[in-house]
Amino acid sequence: MGRPEFFLYLPQIRLDVDAVCERASAAEGSGFTGIAFMDHLVPPLAETSPMLEAMTLATWVAARTTDLVVSHLVLCDAFRHPAVLARQAVTLDHASGGRFELAVGWGSVPDELVAFGLTTDAPPVRIERLDESLTLIRALWSGEPVVLHGRHFDVDCAGQQPTPRTSIPVVVGGAGPGTLALVRRHADWWNLPVYAHDRLEELRPAVGAARVSTQHLVALVPAGADREPVVALARHRFGGMAADLLAGTGDELAAAFTAWHDRGVDRFYVWFADFAPVATLEAFGAEVIAAMSG
Repeated sequence: MGRPEFFLYLPQIRLDVDAVCERASAAEGSGFTGIAFMDHLVPPLAETSPMLEAMTLATWVAARTTDLVVSHLVLCDAFRHPAVLARQAVTLDHASGGRFELAVGWGSVPDELVAFGLTTDAPPVRIERLDESLTLIRALWSGEPVVLHGRHFDVDCAGQQPTPRTSIPVVVGGAGPGTLALVRRHADWWNLPVYAHDRLEELRPAVGAARVSTQHLVALVPAGADREPVVALARHRFGGMAADLLAGTGDELAAAFTAWHDRGVDRFYVWFADFAPVATLEAFGAEVIAAMSG
């Protein structure tokens, strides 16, 4: 079945560019395959906090790493016209030497879409728009002329150049029937949301050939440390989001991720409850990633 991949999920809230790059470099040196940022116009539940823009930040990090895949969990379809997003993705693909993945969704915070005047469309309409967006993006990546007369986009163009270096992976997450259909039609990777972790085996047949990823909030208990304060701090910081917290020593976390991998999960997006300081990334790499690489 091969070894699983680990991506650092790093919401770029209250982190400056240097802090993000420091964590990206540490993740790269610790065995992480990639890094994923969030995509919002203001941080959810922390609207007045500073936050860096997702695509610009991914470009900056790609320029300051050599092997790390850069991506998001996930870009919001409503923020960008698909023709623009197609160009951004190919540009990042070329600039990074093929280290960009396009992860995109139809919008997880409807109030944000309304507040910034983007759309008041209901979820079924936003799912339909994402379907058209991904259809158009893949057509534009071909470099051939594109004609698409849809509900959301009316395109008749000569195509776009350059095309991707090889093939840009597409990631789509979700658990509803409409989203699963999008995964089946368009995605290379399906990210199973935290709220549906217990439905992995039930939903897996609906996504076709897409490979499976999951996201986990993680608290690494340092060797010799008292577990309870580490867990208590994580639960205090994240509240209800910590209901599915994975907490333990390196050996315990390696065992937990191995169990997920045995269920068919090939990638883990790891969101560290201590905001991923370098020491945590290095310890996780040595105690978890390395242990699962044998």
